[in-house]
Amino acid sequence: MTLVIKSSEFAEQKAIPKRFSGDGADLSPPLTWSGVPEAAKELALICDDPDAPRPEPWVHWVIYKIPAGTSGLPENIPKKETLTAPASVAQGKNSWGRIGYGGPAPPPGSGVHHYQFKLYALDAVLNAGTGLDKTRLLAAMQGHIIAQGELVGTYQR
Repeated sequence: MTLVIKSSEFAEQKAIPKRFSGDGADLSPPLTWSGVPEAAKELALICDDPDAPRPEPWVHWVIYKIPAGTSGLPENIPKKETLTAPASVAQGKNSWGRIGYGGPAPPPGSGVHHYQFKLYALDAVLNAGTGLDKTRLLAAMQGHIIAQGELVGTYQR
């Protein structure tokens, strides 16, 4: 099953505005989604850049324990391990080793980078604490993903 994920600030395969980048205010962009299966218990989202000049994608955001009934995330999610709105949402570490969203900041002159906002619907409530990195979150989600979707935005310096 496929989830549909969108942003009011950029379209699929289009440029992410500067204010959502490391060159701007570094705010997380607003996201909305639809198509969450009734069996979903919670959602998780990972944003990474597979064009980073390294073996593994550069991770920009790890956010999970999102209630299944949630239809999106507002702009500028606080960079805290646990959120109060949406309630009980947890955030993990990005590739900078920091909690929360870190916007696009590709090496100058490295061309267009593609930022993949991947949303996962899970059939279980994860038994996982806060501060997980992408690898640990993917391990916790293994066997529980019942639907997923992706929004790709671009950015270059």
